Amino acid sequence: MNASLSSWFVILLALLAANLPFINERVFALVPLKSGGQAASKPVWVRLLELFALYALVGLFAHVLEANIGNTFSQGWEFYAVTGCMFLVLAYPGYVLRYLKKHR
Repeated sequence: MNASLSSWFVILLALLAANLPFINERVFALVPLKSGGQAASKPVWVRLLELFALYALVGLFAHVLEANIGNTFSQGWEFYAVTGCMFLVLAYPGYVLRYLKKHR
């Protein structure tokens, strides 16, 4: 896989992973939450923890792809600050659909 294709793949994966906590009521789209025998809505803090874990997972996957292409580059805190903010921007459509759009 060349560098350009793997870069676009990581961006697409990040877009899907950033919106995953907001488009379903299951943790990591697998584990249902239950309270009192009924399916419960995920609290905001669970969604944020899930968002952070998915950011780390996408970052790990991107690192593996980079290592597969060639040598990996060491990154400082600036890299993680910028990519974390980009991940939050990618999560904005899911946030809008979950919390800002009026549901009828």
